[in-house]
Amino acid sequence: MNFSELLKIAINASIKGGHAIMSVYDSEFAVEHKADKSPLTLADKNCNAVIDSFLKKTNLPILSEEGAKIPYLERKEWEYFWLVDPLDGTKEFIKRNGEFTVNIALIYKGNPIMGVIYVPVKEDLYFSLEGIGSYKKTACKDCIDNIENLMSESISLPIFSKRDSYVIVGSRSHMSKETEEFINQKKQEHGAVEVMSVGSSLKLCMVAEGKADSYPRYAPTMEWDTGAGDAICRMAGFQVLQFNSEKPVEYNKKDLLNPWFLVK
Repeated sequence: MNFSELLKIAINASIKGGHAIMSVYDSEFAVEHKADKSPLTLADKNCNAVIDSFLKKTNLPILSEEGAKIPYLERKEWEYFWLVDPLDGTKEFIKRNGEFTVNIALIYKGNPIMGVIYVPVKEDLYFSLEGIGSYKKTACKDCIDNIENLMSESISLPIFSKRDSYVIVGSRSHMSKETEEFINQKKQEHGAVEVMSVGSSLKLCMVAEGKADSYPRYAPTMEWDTGAGDAICRMAGFQVLQFNSEKPVEYNKKDLLNPWFLVK
């Protein structure tokens, strides 16, 4: 299997998908609501269609939030598959704050081995592959021809920055009692603690980039919310561990709901 070629396809899918999102973002868009009452826009649908058109060429199965619900009896036979969230941070999209992403991961036997996150508003690209590490490329507007050239133009993650405080990144809308306890514990350990709120999978990117020290997610997420960011964090040398455990988060479970987790 040519992983460099697969990474190129995933990156180009995310960039073109991002363009589809921006064409809706710059318009007066309508908001539908899915069965679970979460918002769905034309941007989700259009981006998903673009990504599908790229990934289907690889002949690997695709598991997507917007795709059909595939029975576990079928999924459990998959060795490799794409895990896709065409628009992570729909609420941020609707608020027009720019903190939404396109997420594509390649999963092998339950583990993320490749991750691509594209930030359409900023045109930031995060990508990782087992064996080559994690990278960030800014001002990434056009499709790429060559992974080696892209890597040479990108910054290897993490980027170490000197800080006076321990930085915890979290969600604007999910602050549980356990998260508050974690923050208080870190205050005892480190004294100065800064808590930053960011939308979507950008929280995982902030740890991978070195802008944050940890991301406690003690609230519900789905596998497609985290697969790409998990791969980017892992390849940058960080861990995405199940709550109160040293076990990494696993993918393609019967129940696609993630356990609570800590990125550090």
